[in-house]
Amino acid sequence: MKRQPFVVLLAAVIAAACNRAPGTASTAHVPAIRPSILLVTLDTTRADAIGPEAKGVETPAFNAAAARGRRFRQAYATVPETLPSHSSMMTGLYPGGHGVHENARYLGASVPVVAERLQQAGYRTSALVSSFVLTRRFGLARGFDVYDDALGGGNERSSRATTDAALADLEQPSDKPRFLWVHYYDAHTPYAPPEPYRSRYVSTPYLGEVAAMDEQLGRLVHAFERQARGPAAIVIVADHGEGLGDHGESQHGDLLFQSTMHVPLAVVGPGVDAGVSDTPVSTRRIFHTLLDWAGVDSAHSLRSATSGDGEIVLAEAMKPFLEYGWQPQIMAAAGRFKAIVAGKTETYDLTADPAETRNLGSVELPPGMRKALDEYPVPSPESARAPDTLDAEARRRLASLGYVGATAAPAVRKDAPRPADMVLLLAVLERASGLFAAGRYVEAIPLLDRIVAADPYNLDAALRLATAHSSLGHERLAVDAFQRAAAIAPQSQDVRTYLALHYARTRDWERAVPLLEQVVTESPERVTAVEALAGLKTRQGQQAMDTGQTASALAAFERARRLDPGAFKNDLELGVLYLADRRYTDARDALDRVPSSHPGYPMALFKRAQVSVLLNEPDSSDRIARARRGADAATKPLLERERLFRR
Repeated sequence: MKRQPFVVLLAAVIAAACNRAPGTASTAHVPAIRPSILLVTLDTTRADAIGPEAKGVETPAFNAAAARGRRFRQAYATVPETLPSHSSMMTGLYPGGHGVHENARYLGASVPVVAERLQQAGYRTSALVSSFVLTRRFGLARGFDVYDDALGGGNERSSRATTDAALADLEQPSDKPRFLWVHYYDAHTPYAPPEPYRSRYVSTPYLGEVAAMDEQLGRLVHAFERQARGPAAIVIVADHGEGLGDHGESQHGDLLFQSTMHVPLAVVGPGVDAGVSDTPVSTRRIFHTLLDWAGVDSAHSLRSATSGDGEIVLAEAMKPFLEYGWQPQIMAAAGRFKAIVAGKTETYDLTADPAETRNLGSVELPPGMRKALDEYPVPSPESARAPDTLDAEARRRLASLGYVGATAAPAVRKDAPRPADMVLLLAVLERASGLFAAGRYVEAIPLLDRIVAADPYNLDAALRLATAHSSLGHERLAVDAFQRAAAIAPQSQDVRTYLALHYARTRDWERAVPLLEQVVTESPERVTAVEALAGLKTRQGQQAMDTGQTASALAAFERARRLDPGAFKNDLELGVLYLADRRYTDARDALDRVPSSHPGYPMALFKRAQVSVLLNEPDSSDRIARARRGADAATKPLLERERLFRR
């Protein structure tokens, strides 16, 4: 397991991810009639919660579809989180290849996605997603003629609502084969199934959500096969599972055990023999399977996967590493064995021990498995971190779904704890993050204190603690907490940024300016720092203007506008200063930017009329007349006394 630069390893990752299955070709024969393709992704659905072998739940729609095709009993997600898992399905790559390791990241525009390939091949492409975490802003919409992420003002929608929208899309006439991707989110927490499933599954509401989702799956498959042009091909798969308390994990995203990584997968359509496969496969191969059906490329297609496939399936769970600085986690599965590397190696025989209760330790692994684990690239926290472009509303919406990203890049250390050894802290971390995101700082602080005590090098918790105290006006406690954070990561730009934001809300606000200037100079893409510095520069400009320091005020306002032109609201003040400095052309441009809705618009009209006369503009008389028509109590006497207007 190597920590190497992402770009250097990109080619190696792609090559390692795509070990060609024996007997497959690099290009496919284009079928006479290409099938229409339906991809259904079931969010948060465990492999043992759906299908003919599921216990405690009935899923007739999935069972019926799977019986007509091939069901893979050892399918694995690439990441136990929604966006990176879907990114792998849409690109055919592991996270090291597509660069998305967590939710709230972005799939880069340079990474080809399957919808683009199918669109180029002549398919009509539609997608309907059910959660904010997959909305178009995160990069998966490329190549879709229709990308329906309308959630009705909420952050998710039910499988029934999404199915209704999908059926409406299917009613649209098309002379092309279809590619339809439908994403269901119901099984994600909180578990609140609709009736009659709420009553049927009173003690197991999670399974009630799965059963309700299965009902809509049946509606969707029936409508798709009725409307499809030509034969129909169907893939039904989960993006990841759910912990439900297994190995101490209540939900998902933090560990690599079967409860969250082992997923249901059924493939139905032309060229797929009915039956059950026990071959370990990665869900990233859905990308290749779709291209195979479309006649684009048959390499790595699941239509060719057999018991002798020989793929070494890889996966990762980097969230605890990227957010808390804990050990990075890599998983590999081949044959009956599965290994997890997180500081040390755990090995499980899934045939004899499907619940992963007996770690076999240093047992000899299948050929190539150790090499794949050792060469798997671990992202650096800086390269994997999301650009600081999420606005407050986007962060709020993600937080409402339980996705609260880290405040800072973590402090990485060799003796970092293993996530599996920190499971008792996971619930505290989730609760503290949720309270912090909701602004409930009084409740969050005791939990953050517990986290910092148990994990002293957790920079994210230290910064949240400092910020919570700062927001409540606890200046001494805030400074102490910021000093603790600085001791954890002395060179951290995150610490400087959040300390500056603390100073910005106090009487010592000017101490924030040099800190933010350093951050913005080094990282101009940090939107939070840029916005804060722009606001402080505006404040400095107002202060200098009030004391008659024209040059200082001009410099501050100009800097504020350069930093954040879209948010700059002081063009009136800037125009007045330019006028005082006899920079008439600049004054004209600034005053012309003042909107009519501005409370000082009458003054802007007056000053603009002055500038018009001084520039000898041909419409200066009209400017004076406009200023008079728009005058208020403050500008009327100024207009009467202005000598420039008497020329």
